[in-house]
Formats: sequence, structure tokens, C-alpha cells
Amino acid sequence: MDFRELLKVRRAVREFQDREVPLSLIREIITDSCEAPSGGNNQPWAFIVITSREVRRRISVESKRNILALINAEPESALAKYKPILELDDFDVFYNAPALIYIAGPKTVRSAAVDCALAAGYFMLSAADRGLGTCWVDLGSAISSSELKEEIGLPDEYTIVATLALGYPVRIPVRPSRSDPRILKVVT
Repeated sequence: MDFRELLKVRRAVREFQDREVPLSLIREIITDSCEAPSGGNNQPWAFIVITSREVRRRISVESKRNILALINAEPESALAKYKPILELDDFDVFYNAPALIYIAGPKTVRSAAVDCALAAGYFMLSAADRGLGTCWVDLGSAISSSELKEEIGLPDEYTIVATLALGYPVRIPVRPSRSDPRILKVVT
């Protein structure tokens, strides 16, 4: 498909087939995502791939618990809208995706958040081009357990920038309408 078609096909997928994504395919998508631009060509991104259903479940439980604690401490938080669904025992923040990808960057690199977000955008486009679905799930980054961080290989000096659910979609959601671009000013 051409690039413009790819932009319209890539959607946030929240319903995945119970079908594993081959690690070789995930590696290809990661390689594509490393083509993203970065400040000073620093390329600060690092990837964690989780295909273990049990580890994904524990991360989901941990993230839900931590976000609910934040909501309870700050009931007016923007996160409060998620409280009803987070309280459901069977709700998986990763929508039962067969793979979870964390893109993390060093805390000491000033542009790491933007650089890793660009890599995440490339990752999502590359996955869509291969018939896979993704969803950026920020709710899945609320990990505070040092044991869990160690188990998934997240060094203390790195921070999670993007949490991507990955898998074969049951269906591609309908493209929502888009607002016209807001151009504040054109200076010539």
C-alpha cells in the first residue's frame, strides 16, 4: 500500500486474535522503527519485547493497582475516567494482545521522550504495513515494582516512553473523523 493509504489504515486496535506474532517479525518491525529521526542522531531508544502471557498479566495487574491508587489520591485526575474499567478484575490493559513492546529511553537524554515517541510512530506504521494492529497503552507503563522492572529488563536509568500492544487484529476499527489542521500562523 502507498504511504497515504498506510496512514489511514493504521488504527488503535483493541481486539486481537489469539495468535502469536513471530519474534522474527517483531524484530523486523523494531528494525524499521529505528529508522526514526532523533535529536543529534542520538538514537536513544531501547526495546523490551514481552510475549509471556503470565508476565503481561502481572504487568496489567500492577499497572491497574498503581493507577487506581493515583486516582484515589487525586479523584479529580484526568485518569479518573478510567476508574470503572480498571476496577474490573478481568480487564487487561493490553486488550489481550499477544505481544507487548516497551520503548524506553535513558533518563539523562533530554530528547529521549520525543525520540522514542517517533520510534513508536514508525513501529506502529511498520506493524500496520504487515497486517498487524497496535495500540499505544499508556495505562500499561505504571510499573513501580522493582522486581517486575528487573524481570522485564528495564534498567533504573531508563524510563518507559511508549507501551505498545501488538497482535493480529480481529478487525481494523473504523477511521474516526479528523479535525482540520490548526495552523496558528504562516510567516513568510
